[in-house]
Amino acid sequence: MVVEFSVVPIGRGEEMAGPIARVLDLVDKSGLPYRLTAMGTIVEGGWDEALGLVRRCHEALRGEAGRVLTHIAIDDRAGASGRLEGKVRDTEKALGRTLRK
Repeated sequence: MVVEFSVVPIGRGEEMAGPIARVLDLVDKSGLPYRLTAMGTIVEGGWDEALGLVRRCHEALRGEAGRVLTHIAIDDRAGASGRLEGKVRDTEKALGRTLRK
C-alpha cells in the first residue's frame, strides 16, 4: 500500500521546518521506502507498518502542540509492491517521456 500523509501542529506559528524535520526523522528511521514532497510525505509498506508510522508521527507532534491536523490518503492495491517508483514509471511510459521530479 502507498500512503501519502501530512502532519501539521496547530497554533505553533508559520514556521514548520523544525517540527516537520522531527517527523521526517521518524520516517527515515522507519526503514520504509518514502518520498518527501513539498506538501507531504509518501510511504510504502503494509497496513500496520505504514499506518503505524503515520500514528507515531502524529503522536510525536501531539507531544509538542495542543492540536495536530493529519491528512491521510491510501492507495491499497492487492498484490502490488514497488509502487513508489512503479506509479511514476507507468505514467511516464503512457506519456512517452520522462517527467521532472
